[in-house]
Amino acid sequence: MKLTKDTKLADINKEYPWLIDEFVKLGPDFKILKSPVGKMLIKKATIEDAGKKSGMGTDAVIKQLEDMIKNHK
Repeated sequence: MKLTKDTKLADINKEYPWLIDEFVKLGPDFKILKSPVGKMLIKKATIEDAGKKSGMGTDAVIKQLEDMIKNHK
């Protein structure tokens, strides 16, 4: 899967179900993804949305996710 700013978190979750648990470890702003509200947000949120919300920026979030996918065992 090619990750871009427009990639939906729901698509990432479908392809890599374990990744949301790792994603939450990136910072406190991502902990909402594990809540009932967050599970609804995942359906429409993109990587760009996550980058803006966290203050990390889109490119940094993509890099972190790619590294997590690459290093997952």
